[in-house]
Amino acid sequence: MPRLAVTGVTLAQFRSHERARLAFDGRPVAIFGPNGAGKTNLLEAVSLLSPGRGLRRAAAEDLARAPGALGWKAGAVLHSLWQVHEVETWAEPGGTRQLRIDGKAASQVALARLARVLWLVPAMDRLWIEGAEARRRFLDRITMSFEPGHAEAVLAYEKAMRERNRLLKDEARDVHWYAALEGQMAEAGAAIGANRRAALARLVVAQEGAETAFPVAELALSGPVGSDPADADALADALAAGRGRDMAAGRTLTGPHRADLEAVFAAKGVPARHCSTGEQKALLIALILANARALAEDFGAPPLLLLDEVAAHLDAGRRAALYDEICALGAQAWMTGTGVDLFETLGERAQYFEVCDACGASIVTERDAP
Repeated sequence: MPRLAVTGVTLAQFRSHERARLAFDGRPVAIFGPNGAGKTNLLEAVSLLSPGRGLRRAAAEDLARAPGALGWKAGAVLHSLWQVHEVETWAEPGGTRQLRIDGKAASQVALARLARVLWLVPAMDRLWIEGAEARRRFLDRITMSFEPGHAEAVLAYEKAMRERNRLLKDEARDVHWYAALEGQMAEAGAAIGANRRAALARLVVAQEGAETAFPVAELALSGPVGSDPADADALADALAAGRGRDMAAGRTLTGPHRADLEAVFAAKGVPARHCSTGEQKALLIALILANARALAEDFGAPPLLLLDEVAAHLDAGRRAALYDEICALGAQAWMTGTGVDLFETLGERAQYFEVCDACGASIVTERDAP
């Protein structure tokens, strides 16, 4: 059957890893070791198989091992459906990130055709109680997994909005400049809204069709008027009508950049922000799993799952349920934790790697199942 899996990773001067060459067989990967040993750095390297800046959103220069400043390189052997690809990405000191697929230079957009990658990191544990920006970023990442072109719409919208905000701060009065920029924002903003709504609809269906130990979340977009535009004309009209107010504020107050993602624990009718820490984590995992199920239908194979410190805030029962769902889905999940005991119920269904620190460099060793 078709699959999506990484069967080899090579690292050179990448974060804490001076050199590493690792082999994998397609099973889930359990990575354990003390905090600061370099576990998350392995997940970050795999996250570069998707367009963008990876799970830490790091600049290229920040990925280099310090203090050498020698540049860095990460490579992977990727089984994508029925094909095998060699992917290499790197950056020279002071340079931008480069990408090569099967020995040929490529753009990051090409990665979206080869793989789908989802991740959950500890910083996201506070998603439901922090500001709307983090939730928009979370939603847009899900949306891009379904519609890679969503990234272009977001970039186009943000570029036009920055220009409009500059005019507002300068108290410019030229209506033609505003109209041109607002037209660009309206076109991109309408696409953003439509893509987000379509992604939420896919998550709802994926949750309803699954028997899972994780809670179902009721999802909705919220925010000020105009944050979820019905169409481009409506957003253009709202932007034009709000110029005076926006000039007083010095920034654009209408548009999809003001939207928020709301989630409710369906069984209890409780908003996610009022749930316990464990329930909030369970809701996040439920959405990641729903996203993965929906993507498996679209792509033809389940996505790569990068789950950093996934056991935090989960009791033993939910941990075991998560591992069962990952294996049932057939996904290659990369999971980190401080101790191998956290993965005990996975047994022989996973590969195990211990990461330790040796004089400031990460050492990775494959271990037997617990």
